[in-house]
Amino acid sequence: MSNNHINESGNLHMIDVSDKQITTRVAKASGTITLNDDALSSIVKLNNKKGDVLNAARLAGIHAAKQTFSLIPLAHNVSLNSVDIDFEIDENTNEILSIAQVKSEGKTGVEIEAMVSVQISLMTIYDMCKYLDKGMEINKVRLLSKTGGKSGNYIRGNSA
Repeated sequence: MSNNHINESGNLHMIDVSDKQITTRVAKASGTITLNDDALSSIVKLNNKKGDVLNAARLAGIHAAKQTFSLIPLAHNVSLNSVDIDFEIDENTNEILSIAQVKSEGKTGVEIEAMVSVQISLMTIYDMCKYLDKGMEINKVRLLSKTGGKSGNYIRGNSA
């Protein structure tokens, strides 16, 4: 069983996970989008002409997590137990924080699913608000934590 995406011939391939143990895998990721006052106000006041921005972004993020294997060439098709997406609005900095947590019981992690979920939720906010602000910025997309699997646990900011 190969431990990386490069085989003996130097070609990329999908890692064989058939010998790995099934464990509960949880990954949490986050990212931000910065918007102008008009765009943020349309979200907070629920008067965006395209509808409820955060609910649309939540649904898009959930769907994206389920479709990660079709977007990332060497990702496995993972059966997901849950995808939770929450948003925190900071009106002082005009930022919205997207936080996604993905859970699975399987042989491979769900870090990529969590980060794709965050990215697409933020892109959906951009799409629904671009008529008000084409200069929005998506930043700080990162893994916050992951548990389960052979490599053990990871918490951003901890060396353990």
